[in-house]
Amino acid sequence: MLNINIVTVIGANGAMGAAVAGIFASFGNVKVNMVSRTLNKSLEGIEKAVKSVRADSIRSNLVARTYEDLAACIHESDWVFESVAEDYEIKDEINTVIARYRKPGTIVSTGTSGLSIEKLKNVFDEEAKSLYFVTHFFNPPYSLPLCELIPNESADADTIESLKLYLEQVLIRKVVVLKDAPAFLANRIGFQFMNEALQFAELYEDRGGIDYIDAILGPFTGRGMAPLVTVDFIGLDVYKAITDNLYHSISDLYSNSFILPRFVDSLINEGKLGRKCGQGLYKLDRDSTGKKHIFVYDIKSQTYRAKIKYSFYFVEKMVAAIKESKYEEAIRILLNNDSEEAKISTYFLIKYVVYSVFVTKEIADSIHDADTVMSYGFNWVPPLGLLELFGGKEAIIESMKTDNRLLPFISAFSETEIYPSKLNYRRYLRAKF
Repeated sequence: MLNINIVTVIGANGAMGAAVAGIFASFGNVKVNMVSRTLNKSLEGIEKAVKSVRADSIRSNLVARTYEDLAACIHESDWVFESVAEDYEIKDEINTVIARYRKPGTIVSTGTSGLSIEKLKNVFDEEAKSLYFVTHFFNPPYSLPLCELIPNESADADTIESLKLYLEQVLIRKVVVLKDAPAFLANRIGFQFMNEALQFAELYEDRGGIDYIDAILGPFTGRGMAPLVTVDFIGLDVYKAITDNLYHSISDLYSNSFILPRFVDSLINEGKLGRKCGQGLYKLDRDSTGKKHIFVYDIKSQTYRAKIKYSFYFVEKMVAAIKESKYEEAIRILLNNDSEEAKISTYFLIKYVVYSVFVTKEIADSIHDADTVMSYGFNWVPPLGLLELFGGKEAIIESMKTDNRLLPFISAFSETEIYPSKLNYRRYLRAKF
């Protein structure tokens, strides 16, 4: 087990930097140097960290520092966690400073959500490379315990195992060890689903677009938050950076599903970046009485309108079945409904299973890692559990044959060996519209 007493978090005022600092300070009970550009920003980071883990008692473990203190902070640390902007040049600049002042034996990790560790490691010497990792936490880490651990090719095997144990047993993370690949695993799967949902919102703008698609892919399909609400939560600028990186970095049958619709670029250019700005795909307003009103961006008119409460017969029946814990019946209702909305929902759920299997085979050690990352990183129904709910591999293939959009993916899916899920899919299917 690693002996970690002092941690330095660089970029501690950011949402993820502060939240991960809270995890170190609470679960790890270690001193955490909170390093930001200014002392005020570091103090703001401390408040965010305390709030993120809901424990005022961790304040004594959090120390506000600035970049003027960075050399001393790095030198005294057993672990340096970098959480600056998702940009190679910015991270290289920080890594150069870390490399200069770190003492031998210090773990260094980056919280990048998808940049290549093989590119990021180049500023370090061989000893530092052997101790350099991606530790990709998920937001908010207190509620979403997944940590994707990605070693570089020079990483020390014993350290990989020790770090994994520390993350699991001390920081209470669900850890998957992955190969270096664009956006790693959870975001690769999740962003494919969300970006295709954005594409379908544009395709079906005449039927309502954004809230129309979210109504078809809501909690009753196995996710705690509708996909386009999730995009707004992530932030459109951050979302675009990850999606664009995926589109330019991969080339396979699924590549086109990472093309960002033009209306998202328009919103970003207007500064409408999502929940953090108060408006993006959705907008929340309050009237004079303080009552909340949710508005949605109408793609066709390019204005905000009141969110529509859609009513689909298959959704009402599925929710009623889920309320009675009749999960298999809920899926039968979906598959037996001929409405366009039911067909869209079926398409997305099958594509989710098929793509999860495809990409996990490529970059993970076990197909079960698909279930782990989506359940503990996104709070989505485990894909292997969903496959089981659909009736297994052969049933999925038969359903794929009835949808021309899924035909190109049958061959690769049919050649993959499938194992039963180890997770319970039932708790992810919610009786909510």
